[in-house]
Amino acid sequence: MNPAPLKSIVLVDDEKSYTDLLTQMLAENLDCAVHAFSRPLEALKALPELQPGVVVTDYYMPQLDGLEFIRQASAVVPRAAFVLITGHNLSAEQDKMERLASLKGFLAKPFGWRKLADEILRVWPEGSTPPMHKADATSL
Repeated sequence: MNPAPLKSIVLVDDEKSYTDLLTQMLAENLDCAVHAFSRPLEALKALPELQPGVVVTDYYMPQLDGLEFIRQASAVVPRAAFVLITGHNLSAEQDKMERLASLKGFLAKPFGWRKLADEILRVWPEGSTPPMHKADATSL
């Protein structure tokens, strides 16, 4: 019996340089594929093939805000967990956020890659193998 294929991490944020940096840090430190998108509609189209375990999305983006992206994306990849990131106060969106069952985590910008990695591992869907920190793997 083959083990289930490892799921990936998907980052969606219209600030491309920020997304590129986070993608690089996560890919260097977690043993799974990391895919980055600066346009939420492109990410939506690609999600079924990427088999994401966790999707990290910004709130303020052109085309779709993060909550609408999560609503549409969770229909496409129902087993994925979502983490919302933002540099803005979203207290006015609290009701909408609570109604999104797939929204499992929230981080306020700025944060370091390690905090994001820890949050991704915390919300990783049950029943699929979470990635390991590469540093942990080399010290075994």
